[in-house]
Amino acid sequence: MNSLEGLGLKDYPCGAAAAGALLKYLYETQKNSLEHLSAIHPYTTGMFMVIDSSTRRNLELVETMREKQKRGSLLWVLDKTKTAMGARTLRSYVEQPLIECSEIERRYDAIEELNSRVIDREEIREYLHPIHDLERLIGRVTYQTANPRDLIALRNSIKMIAPLKKLLEDFQCPLLQETRENMDSLEDVYELIDASIEEEAPVSVREGGILKNGFREDIDKLREARTNGKTWLADVEKKERDETGIKNLKIKHNKVFGYYLEVTNSYKNLVPERYVRRQTLANAERYITPELKELEDMILGAQDKLVVLEYDYFCEIRSQIAGQVVRIQKTAKALAVLDVLASLAAVAETNHYCRPSLNTSGVIDIQEGRHPVVEKMISHDMFITNDTYLDNEKSRISIITGPNMAGKSTYMRQTALIVMMAQMGSFVPAKSANIGIADRVFTRVGASDDLASGQSTFMVEMNEVANILRSATDKSLLILDEIGRGTSTFDGLSIAWAVVEHISNPKLLGAKTLFATHYHELTELEGKLDNVSNYCIAVKEKGDDIVFLRKIVKGGADKSYGIQVAKLAGVPDSVIERAKEIVEELSANDITEIAKNLTVRKSATQHKKKKAQPDTLDLEQISLFDTVKDDDIIEELRSVDISSMTPLEAMNKLNELQNKVKNRW
Repeated sequence: MNSLEGLGLKDYPCGAAAAGALLKYLYETQKNSLEHLSAIHPYTTGMFMVIDSSTRRNLELVETMREKQKRGSLLWVLDKTKTAMGARTLRSYVEQPLIECSEIERRYDAIEELNSRVIDREEIREYLHPIHDLERLIGRVTYQTANPRDLIALRNSIKMIAPLKKLLEDFQCPLLQETRENMDSLEDVYELIDASIEEEAPVSVREGGILKNGFREDIDKLREARTNGKTWLADVEKKERDETGIKNLKIKHNKVFGYYLEVTNSYKNLVPERYVRRQTLANAERYITPELKELEDMILGAQDKLVVLEYDYFCEIRSQIAGQVVRIQKTAKALAVLDVLASLAAVAETNHYCRPSLNTSGVIDIQEGRHPVVEKMISHDMFITNDTYLDNEKSRISIITGPNMAGKSTYMRQTALIVMMAQMGSFVPAKSANIGIADRVFTRVGASDDLASGQSTFMVEMNEVANILRSATDKSLLILDEIGRGTSTFDGLSIAWAVVEHISNPKLLGAKTLFATHYHELTELEGKLDNVSNYCIAVKEKGDDIVFLRKIVKGGADKSYGIQVAKLAGVPDSVIERAKEIVEELSANDITEIAKNLTVRKSATQHKKKKAQPDTLDLEQISLFDTVKDDDIIEELRSVDISSMTPLEAMNKLNELQNKVKNRW
């Protein structure tokens, strides 16, 4: 081949180089022709939703964050596949949601038709259940490592294809019809294996017992020689006695001479000329004949010859099957797709999922949405449903406030998961859902130290925020939880405020965002930015206790209920009571009133003109000292000329200022 156009790599020079290097590595390490690698398919980000590693981890798409187990992940809920091929394909669907509406709708149509014909769907799943992993089986065949039982598994799997194709004949949706057409019945492969390989063949290819009786005549003769050798010897012995008249002629065997005819000296005169003397004893002679020699070779070498011959024929059969690798791989992929569609259909019916509608206008409208994983963990259908509405106009950003443990993170994650499920072609856990296609989903939920690279919790958080703000587009969905909580209150609030401003500005980003926060001051943005809306988690207070209602309602929360949550967690009563006293003292210095007076940055142009302003917010010279009223101490500190003081004088001055501060507090 002089061109890469036939492989679809003309426009991917770097990809062609990488693929070539990988193939070279495989050739050198596997020492094989790699015939099962039949095609190269370029992966382009324009075909799939981009999901970074942080989002995969935070949304627990294929494994949980803590235990790294499948149970508790989205894949765990959706995976009801019957084959290993289907399980791998479903995982790729989860990790690579589509962005092409027409292809997503094709999957919806298939799921809908499968659920309209439940009996046929379950029959399909029954036929899929016995099918082994054809992709790995054909890989072993082409690598020449497949054993007889692998071929029996291949045969048993092929046996299920014909009834599956028959079942799919009456289905009308294009994807199921295409899947049926991609299935090859592989009758020739089935017949070859069925006619040759023994049903209870051993695992080893070096022990014999692989091939069926009647498959090869020479194999049958060797097996007969191995089992009927004594009978044959007795027949030869009787025939020689009758022909020669030597009544005491016997066929014997030893390790030195093998099989021989023994004649006593009294009958030596009756020995025919065709007998060849092998050994002379005191009272007898030992002879060999061409017929006995041939029989000896057949009997003594039957087992070894049989093992070698069976192995040679088995390798020949395996090579014939390897020549059909493309057909088998194509069929395996079709079976995997059918398995995934049947699994998604069964899950949708069992869990009461709805078919989403898709749009390209950016609207996300979910009615009575549910978290697909959490609802499976909660018994007795106690999960509280919630609505979500985001668009590119007045409802671009939802600021969500409320106490910890109330369900903010669950609500935000469920929205992201519903969008991703819709774009992977699955029905979704909601009463209805109208999903605007998102090119990317980003999450910033929780953080931890990365000590190996010397990064603190807050640094990790800021790295993730930086990546989101630089990589997201106006078609992305952002899930941001507690931005700025890893630093001081003023710094954290400033960062969170500035992030919301940046996202809300269509000229800078303009992405649809769910923003959970304990900075109640951010609720002031609802009136200052025309695309920000406030929501909170409903809570019912009973004295000092609280009940989480798990319901998202319009408006902002004015309390975080942190002390009540601490009480629920079992923090000692003495700590709880002291915390109540301290919060009452600090509430007098609440910065909410200050936040009401903050000005919103209108545009990047205005920001550049105000060079004296900070990069994020016009804080109007807010200072921590504004809340404690220590203006005279500040003025005195400013008037001190440190350069003209001796070290002792500086220490005395510092001690004096410290005493003044202590006396006031």
